[in-house]
Amino acid sequence: MKKCRKWFCFYLCSLFFLFLAAPGQSNAQAKELAQLALNIEKLAQFKQILSDLKKGYEILSGGYNTIKNISQGNFQLHKVFLDGLMEVNPAIKKYSRVADIVNNQVLLVKEYKRAFQYAKESGSFTIEEIEYMGRVYGRLFDASLQNLDDLVTVITASNLRMSDEERLNAIDKIHAEVLDKLTFLRHFNSSNTVMAIQRMKELKEVERMRSMEGLK
Repeated sequence: MKKCRKWFCFYLCSLFFLFLAAPGQSNAQAKELAQLALNIEKLAQFKQILSDLKKGYEILSGGYNTIKNISQGNFQLHKVFLDGLMEVNPAIKKYSRVADIVNNQVLLVKEYKRAFQYAKESGSFTIEEIEYMGRVYGRLFDASLQNLDDLVTVITASNLRMSDEERLNAIDKIHAEVLDKLTFLRHFNSSNTVMAIQRMKELKEVERMRSMEGLK
């Protein structure tokens, strides 16, 4: 196939010089030849896009498996995901926000699991409240996975689709979204912790009052 392509390019070049050597030929033919050569270049670029998309899919698939394992407690695997992204696009290695996005997602998982476990074990919340927390954490986790999906898309996008400036701006946007989720999570967890502590204090006060009444 490479040999055929080589001969085809040679054929195009020969035609091009033939047109140059024949002043009587119309410029329209020369333009058509130039357009054909441009189409060949676009085809090569399109093949590269397909290759990038394939790599992106492979990394993304690995990423979801990584996040699944992270959610099960294997927090070291986030490095595999990050390394995979760097391999696809080494140019982003110097941009620290890519690592920050992945690391913040890992923090989100760690902190929500710890807070949810505390809420369930504290005995301070009703079943309905625990179920509500679970739904909030679930939506937050799913949204953070979408952010990772977007990150992979941005990093693996061909230069024909995104300029470096557009890529960095998109990464900044994803970084801000993940940070917002982490900030919301911490506020949510803090509110639940304060509520749990307050309820435990109230319960102790009730028990103390009952104890005093029993002594009378």
